[in-house]
Amino acid sequence: MKSEWIANYENEEIKITNNWFTGEKLFINNELQDEQLNFITPSTLTGILTTKKGDKLAVKTNISGFFSTICHLFIDNKKITLKQIK
Repeated sequence: MKSEWIANYENEEIKITNNWFTGEKLFINNELQDEQLNFITPSTLTGILTTKKGDKLAVKTNISGFFSTICHLFIDNKKITLKQIK
C-alpha cells in the first residue's frame, strides 16, 4: 500500500510518501530531505525549506496509522493543509 500527500508553500512543493516496502520519505522540491523505514510506531520526518527570499524554515511531518494512514505537516510550527493524492 502506498500513500502520498502534497502541499505548496510559497511556491515550494512538499511531498510526503508512505510505502510498506520503502518506508516514509519527505521531499522538498523533489529533493529527498528525510526518510525512515518504520513499520509499527508513528514516524516523524524533518527537513529545511529554503524560500526564494533565502529564509530557512523548519519542516516536520507526522505519519501514523495502520489500516488508514494519516499525515500532518508543520512549517515553522504552523500546521499546513495537505492534499492526499494516493
